[in-house]
Amino acid sequence: MRIRVRYAPSPTGHLHIGGARTALFNWLFARQSGGQMVLRIEDTDRSREVAGAEGKMVDALRWLGLDWDEGPDIGGKFGPYRSMERLDLYRSLVNRLLEDGRAYPCYCTPEELEAEREEMRRRGVMPRYSGRCRHLTAAERRRFAAEGRPFTVRFRVPEGQTVSFDDLVHGTVSFETNGIGDFVIVKSDGIPTYNFAVAVDDHLMQISHVIRGEEHLSNTAIQLLVYDALGFTPPRFAHVPLILNESGKKLSKRDESVVQFVEQYRDLGYVPEAVVNYLALLGWSPVGEREFLSLEELVQEFSLDRVGKSGAVFDPVKMRWLNAHYMRGRSDEELLKLCLPHLVAAGLLSDPPSAEDLEWARRAVELYRDQLEYAAQLPELAGWLKSLPDPDPEGERILEDPSARRAADAFYQEVSALSEWTPDGIHAAFKRVQKTTGLRGRQLFMPIRVAVTGRTHGPELPKVLDLLGREVVLGRLREYAGRSRTVPREN
Repeated sequence: MRIRVRYAPSPTGHLHIGGARTALFNWLFARQSGGQMVLRIEDTDRSREVAGAEGKMVDALRWLGLDWDEGPDIGGKFGPYRSMERLDLYRSLVNRLLEDGRAYPCYCTPEELEAEREEMRRRGVMPRYSGRCRHLTAAERRRFAAEGRPFTVRFRVPEGQTVSFDDLVHGTVSFETNGIGDFVIVKSDGIPTYNFAVAVDDHLMQISHVIRGEEHLSNTAIQLLVYDALGFTPPRFAHVPLILNESGKKLSKRDESVVQFVEQYRDLGYVPEAVVNYLALLGWSPVGEREFLSLEELVQEFSLDRVGKSGAVFDPVKMRWLNAHYMRGRSDEELLKLCLPHLVAAGLLSDPPSAEDLEWARRAVELYRDQLEYAAQLPELAGWLKSLPDPDPEGERILEDPSARRAADAFYQEVSALSEWTPDGIHAAFKRVQKTTGLRGRQLFMPIRVAVTGRTHGPELPKVLDLLGREVVLGRLREYAGRSRTVPREN
């Protein structure tokens, strides 16, 4: 079998991590088998369409390193690749179903349908269409048409049957047709519904495997009915597990406590290989439970039989951890390029940055590269280099200790007389303070760190002080002197 898969998003917003994972699994399956990947835009839901969403989704997919063999931007022999450009294809097949009695016009108004559903809910019955228009006589249909009454087209679901399919993740899945109800395949505006259009498109584009989220399992039963009515051979199906939040519930796009869109990760300064690596591990596991896999390694190892059935919990902490690993593998220049826009946006650098700004940013990146989880974090980590923050309560307690005042006094005297302001020279000054005061370890280093940085933790202190520069360090020690009256003021 020639492998052909597709990723078919609706242009209703940004590329969600769930959609990105679906695209990735399809891409990996195609590339591993030497098959083809199709990008198709399912834009039949006009009310939810967002201007510019398609272009942003395409950009996000390309940022992840994914490509496709056919699509709206590059064409292909099975196009067009936007649903709204395929209306004539749908219309001819709808007419065939109408002629065969497998579909019928439904003249029920929205108010009538809602009343039906409400009555079923009142009786404790799962709401579904009652089929009231499937038995209209030809005369009744002609009368409604003559009145100009709007209508949809419904698929006539056969009664008393079981729809079964062998899912490549979940095994045999079955649905009873009596629980489905006659579903709409064409809306009153003449545009086909998702379940009809997707079945037609997958057949006409010769899609061999449909890999998508578990939430589409019930849609598969509906689509299989359409396949059967049109005499089409269905593709194989694989429904990957839901993405869950840390409470074990389905991750909601409205949950703003979790970064959920690929564009957001790009804008925060994540690197694409980390995002891809993490998405691949959401519901799939490699042999040997490896954590770090490149796109090339994922292609070699990916298989649907290692996709799990249970939901995959999205862990933002692990996402950051993975990204930090990949960032440490970037050169200083690559990290600088990632971080510069965020430093400028935070007002820490001029726009455009001067040569002096660039040198400062380069050294800041070098200082924090081992702590950096994503590029947008650097202004928060390094902001104190430009403006001294107030110490937290722990820092205040450290500065109030009498030994802190002694350490600051001695350190000020040593570094103010340094001939060379370098990390080695500053380290040697600490050694001399240690010898003259008898202070060592936390008692020596912590007061200096808090007085000069406002923080109790950070990178290696001599490197921090070297980056700050002599005048800034001495100035901040003098500021501490104004509070402690220990370090002498300059006249």
